[in-house]
Amino acid sequence: MGRAEAVGLGAGAGDGRIWARDRVAAALASIAPLAAARTAAVRPRLERVLAAFAAERLGVQHFASVSGYGHGDQGRETLDRVFARVLQAEAAAVRVQFVSGTHAIAAALFGVLRPGDRLLSLTGRPYDTLEEVIGLRGSGFGSLAEFGITYDELPLTAEGLVDEARLAEALAAPTRMVLIQRSCGYSWRPSLPVATIGRLCERVKALQPGCLVFVDNCYGELVQELEPTAVGADLMAGSLIKNLGGTLAPGGGYVAGGAELVERACCRLTAPGIGSEGGSGFDLHRLLFQGLFLAPQMVAEALIGAELVARVFSDLGYAVNPLPGAERSDLIQAVRLGNPEALKMVCRAFQAASPVGSYLDPVPAPMPGYASELVMAGGSFIDGSTSEFSADAPLREPFVLYAQGGTHHSHQAIALERALVALAEAGLVAL
Repeated sequence: MGRAEAVGLGAGAGDGRIWARDRVAAALASIAPLAAARTAAVRPRLERVLAAFAAERLGVQHFASVSGYGHGDQGRETLDRVFARVLQAEAAAVRVQFVSGTHAIAAALFGVLRPGDRLLSLTGRPYDTLEEVIGLRGSGFGSLAEFGITYDELPLTAEGLVDEARLAEALAAPTRMVLIQRSCGYSWRPSLPVATIGRLCERVKALQPGCLVFVDNCYGELVQELEPTAVGADLMAGSLIKNLGGTLAPGGGYVAGGAELVERACCRLTAPGIGSEGGSGFDLHRLLFQGLFLAPQMVAEALIGAELVARVFSDLGYAVNPLPGAERSDLIQAVRLGNPEALKMVCRAFQAASPVGSYLDPVPAPMPGYASELVMAGGSFIDGSTSEFSADAPLREPFVLYAQGGTHHSHQAIALERALVALAEAGLVAL
């Protein structure tokens, strides 16, 4: 358990609801200065988006897409240029054909790496869904390892930081690409600030000038002033049902960075010779443009909600990561509940507070690409959208809950109140 003792309530359900409401209200009051700072940060991010729209002369004609092959799709081409400006990159490719962030990352890796190349992860073991892409788990389906691409990883320090003291040793062998996972993923470690990514880019280039730096940017877009491609990253990728979709994008992902590298990724998504020139937008461009317009506000609300989750559970004695008030580089808030039943209770409460599927009971189940069973909560309008409020966790020790997203922090507050009532009724927290 996250707490030392389980404590019985000895009080009625009504008392539990009042107690939960007061707890969340007190947490909201305590984070008010941080919330105000997050709200103030919306303006410069939004100004960047508006400047990109203006520079590319966005008009209603760009909302339509062509059919079939998608050749000469002006909306798609404009969308790519807008995203490149917002992401501070030379080029970008935004496609609904990307199934997920993992798919976009895989396209980038397979598009750039060739047999005999070495891939080095600087942030320890990557996110679960990349293990089969790399070849760390599973076989026979065309992983990087099966194509003769070698993989090594630099373990994190005991504090969960990149082991910069061993970076030169790790890069002693010729390396085509280093992988940096910006977000903590399912690891109990700090997410990487963009400034840290910039420092790593400088060191990598100094040690091996020809080595490419690739960043898994999932959950990190628009959280800080700069993006990894503004501080030296050669290529990055992410999902549109996270930050940049603004809760409107129905699916898809992006790659951004150097123009040639983006084209290589697109050749893996489509085919050599087609690359970025193919792929219909299925008349979804308006949602992608409008989602990007809303993204700065949605990201700010999600960050306020993450701060609220951190404060509420920290005040109850649970370990949280990041700590309340700490620097944030992504939307994820981890809470070490230490108890599988507590984990399921919180997810059940969050699901009950969802706008879609509130009647469903999230139960642990296998999920494609993951090594452990997952319990996932979040009845979102877009299936799997983590730009909307959701929480999930691998059902394994130490039973850490990972909460993310949220269109407005009032929703997180409602869900938190329900979770606290459930924990109190089970005797897992004291009134």
